[in-house]
Amino acid sequence: MAMLKTPEYPEQIDAAVLKIAGVVVLGAIMSILDITVVNVALPTFQTVFGSVDQPIAYSHVAWTVTAYTLSLATVIPMTGWAADRFGTKRLYLTAIGLFTAGSVLCATASSINMLILFRVFQGLGGGMLMPLGMTIMTRSAGPKRMGRLMAILGVPMLLGPILGPILGGWLIEHASWHWIFLINAPIGAVALVYAFVVLPSDTPEPSESFDFLGMLLLSPGLALFLFGVSSLPQEGGDFTAPRVWVSMLVGVALMLTFVWHAFRPEHPLLDLRLFKNRNLAVSTITMFLFAAAFFGGLLLVPTYFQEVRGESTLHAGLLVAPQGIGAMLTMPIAGTLVDRFPVGRIVPFGLVLITVGMFGLTQIEADTSYKLLIGLLFVMGLGMGATMMPLFTTALKTLTHHEVARGSTLLNITQQIASSVGVAVISVMLTNQLKNKPLALPAIAAQRDPTVANQIGGAAGVAKGLVQAAEAFANSYWLAASLVLLTFIPVYFLPRKQEATHLLDDDGVPPLVVH
Repeated sequence: MAMLKTPEYPEQIDAAVLKIAGVVVLGAIMSILDITVVNVALPTFQTVFGSVDQPIAYSHVAWTVTAYTLSLATVIPMTGWAADRFGTKRLYLTAIGLFTAGSVLCATASSINMLILFRVFQGLGGGMLMPLGMTIMTRSAGPKRMGRLMAILGVPMLLGPILGPILGGWLIEHASWHWIFLINAPIGAVALVYAFVVLPSDTPEPSESFDFLGMLLLSPGLALFLFGVSSLPQEGGDFTAPRVWVSMLVGVALMLTFVWHAFRPEHPLLDLRLFKNRNLAVSTITMFLFAAAFFGGLLLVPTYFQEVRGESTLHAGLLVAPQGIGAMLTMPIAGTLVDRFPVGRIVPFGLVLITVGMFGLTQIEADTSYKLLIGLLFVMGLGMGATMMPLFTTALKTLTHHEVARGSTLLNITQQIASSVGVAVISVMLTNQLKNKPLALPAIAAQRDPTVANQIGGAAGVAKGLVQAAEAFANSYWLAASLVLLTFIPVYFLPRKQEATHLLDDDGVPPLVVH
């Protein structure tokens, strides 16, 4: 019988592969920047779609972030199936088109609810760009060049948290909020043409079936549950309000039904059977608590700088950048250490750094030193970089070859869902705290419109109101800090001895994580 010939790849990175890497990096830049660029715009959305005197509740505008991350979580498990069904190149072009069209639609939004809807549409394209990009890189590079090419793809991942808030702040300050979305139009057009010309055509080879029922249960369930949570401020914190309890109850029922359903099909949307693997189960719980606390808490920082300290959007973005710099420094170090030391001896150090930073933020006041705040954000970034990579590595390390793609999908979706939950819950906390402090919201409004100051007793009233507003932010950080402390419970069960990998158990070749 004739042997199948293994594709031969050159040892060096040639021009053809670099062209393909350029396509993938361009897509990654659009997707990753858009996750962070909107963070500094939330105070702007409050007044643009509301007014200075009556801004839209923070928990409401935070749905521009929550809806996007939920949309990402929805589309990630579909990507592998759709790439086999329709072809990688065709799907990548579709993803760029959806993301670009969604970006333009976001710029045309005339209400906050319209913007939230268009962010869902944008997320459907954005969620496919990264996993598809990794698949394309795998096929074009071959195993011997993957490390070097993944380092190229890692650049936008590391720079996104630094440049996103700065770019968003600069565009809002010097153009308008519309441009944080419109800037994707020319980039998307170039990426479409570039991808069409450079990417090789591939033949669709339909493989496993897709779990449409699982998707119809999980995504609406999460959205309804979080909608109920975010409705609390409008209902005065009353859990008995139908809008709150009905949404939450139906959401929980759908999610529980999904858990029951997930054990039935051969290829479920999320393979919960993998939780039999202790490492994966512990890592996933740790990832959920960590991501909810970190990403939910981090969202408040640019808002504090703008609303309490009166900074412009650009300055707020610059002040948040040290967090991304810290993560950029420790992420590659942690990636190296995890090959030499058990993850249970690395992650606790990262979490300690995050805990120090988060508890420091529970003490913020209306005049806290910027040097202290920048230092706290930098320390949190160091902790984040030392936590994320080791958690992903230990979760996947003890899985076998054929389980890695499903395990990676499970982890990525957990991170996106946790971010959505953290943003929704902590923004609700902040909204309630601000509403319970009578001078806080008028003082924030006075930062933009000095005539409002006369309604609360002039400069003295504004100063007192900003003190109350800072207290609201500090109290909200207590929730995030408490979640970080809870994370130490599952961290205790992470392996403290180096464990053998099972990636080679099946075929002798470890696969690339593509989701």
